[in-house]
Amino acid sequence: MGSSDAARIPPSGAPAESVILVDEHDREVGTSEKLAAHRDGGRLHRAFSVFLFDPRGRMLLQRRAAAKYHFPLLWTNACCGHPRPGEAVVAAARRRVREELGVDVPLRPAFAFTYVAEDGGSGLTEREYDHVLIGTLAREPAPSPDEVAAVAWWDPEDLRRAVAAAPESYTPWFRIALERLAERRRLGGPG
Repeated sequence: MGSSDAARIPPSGAPAESVILVDEHDREVGTSEKLAAHRDGGRLHRAFSVFLFDPRGRMLLQRRAAAKYHFPLLWTNACCGHPRPGEAVVAAARRRVREELGVDVPLRPAFAFTYVAEDGGSGLTEREYDHVLIGTLAREPAPSPDEVAAVAWWDPEDLRRAVAAAPESYTPWFRIALERLAERRRLGGPG
């Protein structure tokens, strides 16, 4: 939560990106510099996770780039990130899909959940109110190598078995959202 986050540590002198802090009901309570919201156990903030399906019902996964500041090289949903202050969740998700995957896709909300996940490699913590959005992608993405190491299309049931066999290869938010999608019988596509 996503990525949940899809941005790298900004270069020295670059403006810091902010996230929206929320309460347990997703009501805005302030903003924080993005990395600060992930330090010292994390602060609850708004995020999104995008799940894209092709017309055959296969799910698009991305392997996070090695340069990601947390959870690098793990497989996850098509795209994830944070809305900026004043930015709607769906607009933010479409922006990040364009930035990460080089495509524009209509999205619709599916559900939301909160989670906490610590990344032992970076020492950062995801504490997110994650909005899950779904859409259909009828063509191949053109991923940004700064954001995405690889992409793959998976049959949802095969993917659930792969995640069960090697959960450490997938991001924590993805594993949670994948099971919730299955519970809602949305794994065959956005339907």
